[in-house]
Amino acid sequence: MVTQEQRKRQLAREKFLRQQQRRTAARRKARVRNSVIASVLGVILVGSLALYTSGVMKDDDKANASSETSPSAAPTSKAPDPCEKAAPGKVEKQSWKKEPAMSIDKSAKYTLDLATTCGKIDIALKASAAPHTVNSFDFLANKGFFDHTKCHRLTTNGIYVLQCGDPTGSGSGGPGYTIPDENLKDKSLKSNVYPAGTVAMANTGQAHTGGSQFFLVYQDSQLPPSYTPFGTISESGMKVLKKIAAAGESTGAGDGAPNATVVINKATVTKS
Repeated sequence: MVTQEQRKRQLAREKFLRQQQRRTAARRKARVRNSVIASVLGVILVGSLALYTSGVMKDDDKANASSETSPSAAPTSKAPDPCEKAAPGKVEKQSWKKEPAMSIDKSAKYTLDLATTCGKIDIALKASAAPHTVNSFDFLANKGFFDHTKCHRLTTNGIYVLQCGDPTGSGSGGPGYTIPDENLKDKSLKSNVYPAGTVAMANTGQAHTGGSQFFLVYQDSQLPPSYTPFGTISESGMKVLKKIAAAGESTGAGDGAPNATVVINKATVTKS
């Protein structure tokens, strides 16, 4: 017999997957729209900047704001912000057509250090088990891709994760390339549970669609083993993560922008 709590978790998982699928569909629609506009106007439209210039996306943005969680959504009962002011600087718009060439040593140990406005989060990376993922993070961190980006999503009901790594802060951004799923049979994943302290790749709900977005698990979360687990958060990093989670999210419904202003001032990958 399915308990009420199990049903609640199932609904939360289904909602998580539906949102990923909606974002994929939105990106496909945007690409089709871009190609049509380019053929009509006879110009090359570069990303969202050109779409805004032509006035095409303004109404779409208003419609999306009512149906999807936005980092700027007004909270119903906002908890105090436990984080510091972000360091000076802005997100650099960067994109690549293909996954970077393998350059890491798969037998070495690597650490991802996230210097955030809420404190430092250290992550031990699994280079041997998820080499494509760790290699991508090493590449992106060295390019400053994550610097000054906001962690745009906090889930506090059924699934307990903080999602980061989107330079646009919208939940639909990425590096321009995708990487393969890896390490889906990691020994830490038991009974479809991603344990607290896990760092895993977000994706669109389809295989091999990971980019730069990732999520940090602050409490055991039941999810299908479809998200590459590639790191483990340190004890001190978990304290920071739980502080962020304790501040809650903006919608009051269990899935929205974190009330804490979580900005990654600097991301660094270190080999040891």
